[in-house]
Amino acid sequence: MSIFSFLFGQAPASQWTPQSAETVRDALLAINRPTAPFLVRLGVAGEAELVAEWRIVDAGWYEIFAEAHLEKAFKVLMRLDRDAREVRAVDQEWSVEWQAGAPSLSLAASAFRGQKIEIEFGKAYGFTEKLGVGEIYNYRFTTAELKGPLQRAVAGQGWQWRSVAFGKL
Repeated sequence: MSIFSFLFGQAPASQWTPQSAETVRDALLAINRPTAPFLVRLGVAGEAELVAEWRIVDAGWYEIFAEAHLEKAFKVLMRLDRDAREVRAVDQEWSVEWQAGAPSLSLAASAFRGQKIEIEFGKAYGFTEKLGVGEIYNYRFTTAELKGPLQRAVAGQGWQWRSVAFGKL
């Protein structure tokens, strides 16, 4: 078993017939599901072709992120390089401040750009609605939880994932 199949559960992209850029884009957008703490969306002009990000401003999710006291938000900016048949990706980190229970995002003062591996986790116990002591929340947000599905979708279409730290996205 290769390290790739161990980490991502499938053969590397070189063992697949490369699909069209539109098929790759559709596969990345198909990752979206209501139960995931992130979403993949089309980028806006000047941003990227596709963006994957935590659902921190989504009304159904921001309370969970607030209870977790999340201090950083994470985005993956992606561009499909049709000639090279690769998805070029750069990570972007944002600082989060919570004001009256709502998130306020700003680009991190460190202006991080490149590739990052990060894990945030926590657990809290207290009195529950059933008048007993129990777990109030238990969370774990990792960059791998966001990037893993993206990388598997790209490889499944026969394309390569190219992490970019410097240079053109």
